[in-house]
Amino acid sequence: MGVQHISNRSGRQSGKWSRRGILAALGAVPAGAALAGCSSSADASAAGGGKGATASAKSATKKATITVSPVSGTKKADFTAPVEVTVTDGTLASVTVAGNDGATLSGTFDSAKTKWTSAKNPFSGTKYTVTAKAQGATDETVATFTTKSPGETFIGYFTPEADSTSGVGMPVSINFTHAVKDRAAVQKAITVTAEPEVEIVGHWFSDTRLDFRPETYWAKGTKITLSLKLKDVEGSDGVYGVQSKDVTFHIGREQISTVDLSTKQMTVKRDGATYAAYPVSGGNAQHTTWSGIMVISERFKQTRMESSTVGLGDEYDISDVPHAQRLTTSGTFVHGNYWASTSVFGSQNTSHGCVGLHDAKGASDSSVAGYKFYESSMIGDVVIVKNSGEKTVEASNGLNGWNLSWADWKAGSAV
Repeated sequence: MGVQHISNRSGRQSGKWSRRGILAALGAVPAGAALAGCSSSADASAAGGGKGATASAKSATKKATITVSPVSGTKKADFTAPVEVTVTDGTLASVTVAGNDGATLSGTFDSAKTKWTSAKNPFSGTKYTVTAKAQGATDETVATFTTKSPGETFIGYFTPEADSTSGVGMPVSINFTHAVKDRAAVQKAITVTAEPEVEIVGHWFSDTRLDFRPETYWAKGTKITLSLKLKDVEGSDGVYGVQSKDVTFHIGREQISTVDLSTKQMTVKRDGATYAAYPVSGGNAQHTTWSGIMVISERFKQTRMESSTVGLGDEYDISDVPHAQRLTTSGTFVHGNYWASTSVFGSQNTSHGCVGLHDAKGASDSSVAGYKFYESSMIGDVVIVKNSGEKTVEASNGLNGWNLSWADWKAGSAV
């Protein structure tokens, strides 16, 4: 037998072969190693899978991490980019962004719901609180930041006044305190709507003036809403709007007065029917009255008129002109006249360019034409002058955009 050829030094004990000696002589290995060596292939696979399962479990239990931009704690965050909330190792369940002005920013998730982006940029000079939660998480992530204030700003002064009632010729006119370079951006931030509905278009007369009107005069009784959403709109490089407001005003009855300076008569029509007729006196041959469509933009029961303010030297200075209603920025009025002979009205054009009606000093005589016309009028009423011997007034000279065709008006829009 093979055992008999092994040296006696390998495992002899008291002249006999011990079991330990035989096993050692046969090259046996420790029991632990032997057990491992006897494992089946299926057992080996299970052992390897145990390690992978542990790694997967750790990965599956990773905590979702939410990141907010602008970074929480920022004191002068940019307001020209949207707010973003992202998550890693998870998906977003909810996001809210609330400002200390009481407004919230809405937004949308991407398709994977790992990113949320606000639909609009945050407002300047506002503190925001962002509250976000990941799917399956028990805790919310809360971040706060404050946007910086803009450096240079502009606003738009509008006419007519809020909650006022005007005549059918009243445009919505906005004058800006800073020249506007990006007209399209500013015009898109301003909307004018009407009830009953009608198409309304904006027209730029200059870098600081934008008017809105429909194709024809407003219908009587129209409700008009002006929406100024200029806050943080960049009108020019580094110059931002600050307004965010809605205002409404109304259109009253329709009154259109036509002044014919060949006959020196003014006919007043109210809602399409003749309301009154008055003899008038217009501009003389040296100082003709503008022709065209004009709109009453200011009204004064009494006012001072001084020739030097319209480039006519010291030809006149009347401290108490009664019932004056402005038609142009350059100084054309329809007003009462107490210093001319009564016979002038209806027979001669003797003024320095205004349309005059017989009136009484003190503006309190209700029997005279100047008083009556003033009392029947309102801002926004239309006064049409024809046969004056003068060219049509510039559309920008007062609230007189009706002298432009609809095509020319629309051509002045930036959007």
